[in-house]
Amino acid sequence: MISARRPDMPAAAASFAAAACTVLLTAEPRAKAAAARALHSAWQGGGIPAPAPGDVAALPDRPARPDRPELLSPARMPKRGRGGSTASRVRLLHALAHIEFNAIDLAVDMAARFSAVIDPDPVVQRRFADDWLTIADDEARHFGLIADRLADLGAAYGDQPAHDGLWSAAMATAHDMLGRLAVVPMVLEARGLDVTPEMIRRLDAFGDTASADALRVIYADEVGHVAAGLRWLSHAAEARGLDPRQMFHDRVRTLFPGRVKPPFNAEARARAGMVPEDYEPLVDPRPVTRPTRCRSAPPATSAVE
Repeated sequence: MISARRPDMPAAAASFAAAACTVLLTAEPRAKAAAARALHSAWQGGGIPAPAPGDVAALPDRPARPDRPELLSPARMPKRGRGGSTASRVRLLHALAHIEFNAIDLAVDMAARFSAVIDPDPVVQRRFADDWLTIADDEARHFGLIADRLADLGAAYGDQPAHDGLWSAAMATAHDMLGRLAVVPMVLEARGLDVTPEMIRRLDAFGDTASADALRVIYADEVGHVAAGLRWLSHAAEARGLDPRQMFHDRVRTLFPGRVKPPFNAEARARAGMVPEDYEPLVDPRPVTRPTRCRSAPPATSAVE
């Protein structure tokens, strides 16, 4: 299991950013997950310096990635299918593993990039780092759960092509903390709350209770991740004299390239602190234009599908 493979962090990291880079610059998937868990443990144990504004300069624009999976544009991604065959379930689990793999880096980058600027109070800065390194630890654990299920099914992360758009949210918000908080936890992770229950239902129906149980763990944790995004976005907006909801809407409309799509899991979103007034105004009101020619053309896909 992945928790048994935690590497030791350096006895004294030079900076918070240097410690974060032990995760961001690790390419091999299980090693990256293990490094994230070790980073969280070292931070909780007091072995890492406090975040500093200069840390940002040391962070890579893109984290290290393994040679596989092959990364494709959204339009080139093959359809996963909805059947219960082993091949269909492997495609689903592979897509989820890719999301969790990217989520490790997103959470570590959030902590390293923005902890020192969320608030002038060092106590608040530490709480922000606590939250996002805990989330990184969760994402690493989630990756391990899905990678183990793939192994049980005779597959591995990297066997299938994967979406090349997941890091685009980080690139678009590298210098915009409010934008990062708006897009990553409150749009992308909130979308997970909407779609995961149906995945669980289907896996249970196909008799794959082990995969369904892994998704139940992830689903429960994601409520807390969305709640952390809302809490910190509200804190940062109010500290700057901004209305949190209006700022959220403005940042999503400016920075998010996809659509915020219904149906929404209002019950799970409410447990994370979100209300319909937060997300329903972001639904694209334009009607979907269906082609009258070239009927075999695939439909457009969204960045959150």
